[in-house]
Amino acid sequence: MSQESPRVELSHIVDAAGRLGVKVDEKDALQWLAAIAAAHEAGQQVTVDKEAGVFGLNVTMLDFDTRDLDHYRRLGAIVGIPNSEGVETALSLSGSAAQSRAQRFPGDCDFFERVNILAPEKDAACRKIGEVMRAKALDKFRDHTYQFVEAKFGHYPVDVIHNGKPRDKGMPIAWTPAEVQAGEIQCATPEGKALTIRWDDVASEPGWCKIDWLVADPAQARVVSATNMLDVTWEAPDGSITPLDGFLDPYFQEVYLDASAIPLFTKLSRHVSPQALDEYVVQLRHEVRHYTREKLNFGKAAKRMYNIFRLTGRYQEALLLRELFDAPAARLYQVWALLDTLEEADLQAAALEAEVGVAEIDELIRAVIESATGPKESEIVMALLKLRDVVAGRLAAGPDWVAALDLSRTDVAALVNEYFREKLYGIPEVVAFLAEFDN
Repeated sequence: MSQESPRVELSHIVDAAGRLGVKVDEKDALQWLAAIAAAHEAGQQVTVDKEAGVFGLNVTMLDFDTRDLDHYRRLGAIVGIPNSEGVETALSLSGSAAQSRAQRFPGDCDFFERVNILAPEKDAACRKIGEVMRAKALDKFRDHTYQFVEAKFGHYPVDVIHNGKPRDKGMPIAWTPAEVQAGEIQCATPEGKALTIRWDDVASEPGWCKIDWLVADPAQARVVSATNMLDVTWEAPDGSITPLDGFLDPYFQEVYLDASAIPLFTKLSRHVSPQALDEYVVQLRHEVRHYTREKLNFGKAAKRMYNIFRLTGRYQEALLLRELFDAPAARLYQVWALLDTLEEADLQAAALEAEVGVAEIDELIRAVIESATGPKESEIVMALLKLRDVVAGRLAAGPDWVAALDLSRTDVAALVNEYFREKLYGIPEVVAFLAEFDN
């Protein structure tokens, strides 16, 4: 951790930001530096905002903006698993959505929910999470403001061909809406023999549990991909806690949306590994390497480095990265995310409020005009105008549109990558950090 005072650190940051062409709100930055230094000295403590009714790790709470709380609670009512007999839950925001002061243009909305099943035996707990997941998907299947998109539940018992793609034994199963409704998937063995896999058949090993929706929020005039990652545990009659996927997740990025869940959080957090922070940082380092050396995505790399630096006391670097997320070019992340979401979802079947999508697209067009220049700007804007006509019902989503969508997504990804790559390699400390992956 730096031994310099927040004001000395700030002077270094302002100089570095000036070289990057990034503006710094000095008053806000000084407050953040002082607050995060105090949080670090206090250790990994949980902070409760009694007025807002939310809680989370003290470092994480510094980045959460309660002005967005009503928005996230509306989304949470759609994606969250409710409490019921034998099922205790604690719903939280994670990732960029939980860092709304820092990452003001999140591309999607990631929820994380702890689901604790009280049952006499593990098999009963596994069956129960299967029941509540499928019930949730069917209950919030489709409305004028949301559409269920996918559930991940169970593993393939053998090698199969599913929806035209080979899937190896042991891979997580991604269930489409129609398959969740049917409670089964139709696939084939590599030899071509028809095979049916039922939802209940894979419940004994639920594995990675996740549910995805496409949601329109009229209050914010946005269409987002809202995902809920479930950390499912079984509590036996003797009080022992067993993670059903073999690992109890730590709580370094979560803001819990209901303070009444503190007893459950406290009960489960006692079982988190004492080495959880070190293991979490190692995991983030692997992801940074992946996004800067393999599947290039310098925006995602920047977000993960921000978490590494703020959790390990490297506040100057963390604050510089924090400022990058507030630039107009960072808004292109929302363009990229929207195009990704619409490619993955069935645009025609997504019976969402058209006026919401149109308003959001208008804002994104403005973001492109502010952030891009030359032929790329024209191409992306033209594609977004076509998207606007599709959402408004003035244009059919045919093959030509799908091709334009894919081209625009590629162009926007390139612009976002170039913005973050250029800025990251303008910070000597970040360059040195990234060079560690070359050794």
